[in-house]
Amino acid sequence: MAEEHKRKEERELIRKFEAFLKNRENHFFDEEAMIQIICYYSVHDKLNQALKAANIALGQFPYSIDVTIEKSDVLVKMEKSDEAIDLLDETLNIQPNDPELLLQKGAIHCLLSEFEEAIEAYANALMNVEEKDEVYFSMGMAYQGMAKYKEAAEQYKLAIEINMLNENALYELAYCLDVSGELESSLSYYQKFIDQDPYSEYAWYNLGIVYNKLSRFDEAIDAYEYATAIDEEFSSAWFNMGNALMNLGKYDQALAAYLKTYDQEGASPETYCHIGAAYEKLLQHELAIKYYQKATKLDQLYHEAWYGVGVCLALQEKWYEAIHFLNKALKIDAENVLYWKAVADAEYKTGNLVSSIEAYREASEMDSEDAKVWLDWSMVYYEQGNYEEAIAVLERGLDECPDNAEMYYRGVVYLIGSGSYKNAINRLETALILDFDAHEVLFDFFPNLPTQKALYRIIDQFRQDKK
Repeated sequence: MAEEHKRKEERELIRKFEAFLKNRENHFFDEEAMIQIICYYSVHDKLNQALKAANIALGQFPYSIDVTIEKSDVLVKMEKSDEAIDLLDETLNIQPNDPELLLQKGAIHCLLSEFEEAIEAYANALMNVEEKDEVYFSMGMAYQGMAKYKEAAEQYKLAIEINMLNENALYELAYCLDVSGELESSLSYYQKFIDQDPYSEYAWYNLGIVYNKLSRFDEAIDAYEYATAIDEEFSSAWFNMGNALMNLGKYDQALAAYLKTYDQEGASPETYCHIGAAYEKLLQHELAIKYYQKATKLDQLYHEAWYGVGVCLALQEKWYEAIHFLNKALKIDAENVLYWKAVADAEYKTGNLVSSIEAYREASEMDSEDAKVWLDWSMVYYEQGNYEEAIAVLERGLDECPDNAEMYYRGVVYLIGSGSYKNAINRLETALILDFDAHEVLFDFFPNLPTQKALYRIIDQFRQDKK
């Protein structure tokens, strides 16, 4: 009811403003009203009207910081970032130390990849801003944009020392330390927070994040458990604990951790989706679908949840229904190779070979080094008895993944199928050199005993020669 009343007031304000423009009615709009008008047009992508409103507002309130920032936002949306910076510079000549103007200027320079100028603006803003951790974080992002990961890490550390709850800084710091090969050695940095205050849930939480990044999941869980023991309502620690437990295959415990997150935070697409993923791993597909759908009701663009529904339906061999939901995920995130692979598999299962092959082709173009794409794509042709095309696809894959033993073994299968026995033996020798123990996969394709014996003789001869 309150929201409807607010929208009604907003529409009335816009009506009065447009009447003022059309008829030059004598009506005064205060600064707050003008900002509301600019925001309305900007949100609805009526940028020319937003700019006109901003110009009128600045005519009435020429020294307004808020109006200046709103106009600069509109100019950026209109791809006139240079004009936006000029506008901010004009106002900064009058109010040179205003932190809001400097932060806005820094943000626009970052959008333009002018990172040094951004850092200068952020540094000047530091003197007069209250939330310094956010400024240090922004400076870190600018350094990161220049691939200066060590300098970025120093800024993130400054942000964390001011505000240990700055999760963006925590995650970006872990990323920068990982990229620069310093994550393992940085554990002492995180440990010092615990040494200073062993009963700080945030210190344990930070340590858990680093262990998680290092794939030391058991230690990450221990750290998160300390955090939640100190503060049972620490929802982020419960959530991250759930992720670590999922990585260890402890799906029951992960589900319990995600449900704790829900108890503390309430509904969110991310929490619902993770609850769904836990149920999926526990093979409780109907419950998984229920929670994935809860996520989509909160956010129609949450493609991970649409994908989750599709996967659960595929696991139940409901291929046509699966394709519908997988395509919904793909429509939102068309650059996700995982989604293309899932669609390709489901299309194949329905006998729609053309669509399956098209999807595999898309996946191979997005991630040519994913051996599974080439293996699955070539298998479509092999199962149709089209050995030549299967071999051709696999050869393209080997150009991209020249050291993948499984692809060489699969090549042996296809070459035998096509009758190219000499080439098959040559390919088998290469596969055995790359990974001798993986040769067992061949026998899955040849239940015929004579063929198995023939292959085994060649493999045994290779073993003897290598002794």
